[in-house]
Amino acid sequence: MIVYILRHGIAEERRAGRADEKRALTEEGRAKLTQVLKRARAAKVSPSLILTSPYVRAAQTAGVAARVLNVKKKPVRTDALLPSSSPEEVWRELRARHEENAVLLAGHEPLLSQTASYLLGEERTIIELKKGALAAIELGTSGKAPEGVLQWLLTPKIAGGKAEADD
Repeated sequence: MIVYILRHGIAEERRAGRADEKRALTEEGRAKLTQVLKRARAAKVSPSLILTSPYVRAAQTAGVAARVLNVKKKPVRTDALLPSSSPEEVWRELRARHEENAVLLAGHEPLLSQTASYLLGEERTIIELKKGALAAIELGTSGKAPEGVLQWLLTPKIAGGKAEADD
């Protein structure tokens, strides 16, 4: 299985009295995300399934990915990608979907960097995903522990946009 890990694009600023899970992507966030995903499409990235956090900005990111990458199935929301989740929970979700050839995960930091590191067999975080960054990991799902190999990491800066500060 190939696992594509996509951090959500630039989102609205946090505001008092507004729930974090309701923050949406900004136009700039959509544009940079689209740029990364067009580069990925040119490299033949073609997930058979997109899993997303239920938070608005992640679900919107998954929607942009589905459109740009021509994914026919609607993105599936899963609590395994909530910011409060764990890499082990994401691993369980991936193992449950072992029949998929390629899965794209759309979510948040620090969970996605922790998950990427975990899938590569590391206990500590060794990868940092900027907003709108996309990583590809080749992953076996038959064992009890993940055995992944990083194939590539694409950032908005490399795809043509400038890197953004973390939220």
